[in-house]
Amino acid sequence: MTPRPPLSLIVPVGPGEHDLPHVLSGIDGLPASWEIIVSLSQGSKLPLPARCRRVEGSAGRGLQLNRGIAAATGRWLWLLHADSVPDGAAIAGVDEQKNRNAAEIGYCDLRFQADGPRLASLNALGANCRSRWFNLPYGDQGYCVRRKDVERLGGFREDLTRGEDLDFVIRGRRSGLTLRRLGGTITTSARRYRSQGWLRTTVAHQIAAFRLIRAARRNPVVR
Repeated sequence: MTPRPPLSLIVPVGPGEHDLPHVLSGIDGLPASWEIIVSLSQGSKLPLPARCRRVEGSAGRGLQLNRGIAAATGRWLWLLHADSVPDGAAIAGVDEQKNRNAAEIGYCDLRFQADGPRLASLNALGANCRSRWFNLPYGDQGYCVRRKDVERLGGFREDLTRGEDLDFVIRGRRSGLTLRRLGGTITTSARRYRSQGWLRTTVAHQIAAFRLIRAARRNPVVR
């Protein structure tokens, strides 16, 4: 009988993506005991390393996260965006967290790649300060959380086109989960700031975050 993995890494990949998720470019550096699930949109032709499990279905970040979670068998889950690259300290921090039995959401510091405007570094600084001071990390910082806590919260909202990550954190905090900075850094793409404009994207993110926080705080607390 194959032993149950201690942790499942879940990577949702949006429709139209033809490149291997960045995190999988260093797949040999991930612990051999981890399960790796890539949640793809229906009909994706993206080839994956033999070690990965693929699940397919309707597109949407919340939908794909929940589909990957349903397929996972690990007691802990690490939810990462496709364009995120964790450094060795981040992987070590997650590997250490799975040995804890704590009701918490672990996250890492954020850094943007050089594929966007230089001002994106200010957004990374703001994200890191917001995470430490206000316990509001975004999904591109990676969420490491016990499977049973995700299930207790009902998973991720599937009706949101964006912001399902922040909504999850707000609901998790209200239900008793604490936030824990794991150490290490996740580097992610800044291409959205380049293609949509730094100021426009920054303002849009802040407005969306405010609305999501307000809406999430109105939702009933799950116990």
